[in-house]
Amino acid sequence: MTNQIITDLFKTNAVRVAPADQPFWYTSGKLGPFYINTHFLLHDEEIANGVLAHIERCIAEDKITAPKEIFGVLYGLYHVSPSYKNVIDSIVETAKKYKFDIVSGGERRDFIFSMVPAYILGKAHLTIYKDSTAVYSTSDYHETLNASEVILKGKTSLHIADLITEASSYERAWVPVLKVQEVEITDTIAVVDRHQGGEAVLKGLGIKMDTLAGIDKDLFDQALSEGIIDNAQYDLVMGFLADPDKYMRDFIAAHPTFIDDQIAMGGKNKERAELARSKGFC
Repeated sequence: MTNQIITDLFKTNAVRVAPADQPFWYTSGKLGPFYINTHFLLHDEEIANGVLAHIERCIAEDKITAPKEIFGVLYGLYHVSPSYKNVIDSIVETAKKYKFDIVSGGERRDFIFSMVPAYILGKAHLTIYKDSTAVYSTSDYHETLNASEVILKGKTSLHIADLITEASSYERAWVPVLKVQEVEITDTIAVVDRHQGGEAVLKGLGIKMDTLAGIDKDLFDQALSEGIIDNAQYDLVMGFLADPDKYMRDFIAAHPTFIDDQIAMGGKNKERAELARSKGFC
């Protein structure tokens, strides 16, 4: 069965697969055949980056009023972007399975997927910032308050995220902030699971994870069947999913001048290639 979320991930370039001979650099200094920018589901790269810039400006200007300003832009896009409406409606339907009092989302990309569902579900929203402060918004966003001014003890939050990799943000920031507010969290929804250990970390925190799509064989099977990627790209992705380190070793062996060529290009390519070499990845 076709998963429309998967179709939209590729249609908006939220998931991109590289040409067979041009892998992506990751910040770790490793190479991979695909890249994920979940927020592109807002419509496309240009609009998504514009929204992120708007979010950053709102936070910089006033953290208390930021949720209302951010929500206004997101709710407007919900009515004009088919891909964004589809993912938000899917989150809302998934959320209806759970019992919770408020919805929480963490800075920055979580906001894109947590604020509008909170409104549709008639739930208050807890906007959590990276500095461990939080803002409580009423379900209509007409009132926004420092979370420390609101009695939240005994409430349960459903945290909605854009992407789960190793769930480090939950462990480091989101869950500790909720605990300070004496808010319980037992469930979370994410648009995409990268299948890199996040579910196990969340389980250790007592949180069950629900996702709309995963970076797994099913996702790329559908992309292949829809003609979004070709067989060569598919084979490389399958090899990467099976063993990311072997994928990089094999690619470098097949392209012995690649690292030197990347260094010669300068900029970020040079930085990533030198990082890969310094870490012994190649």
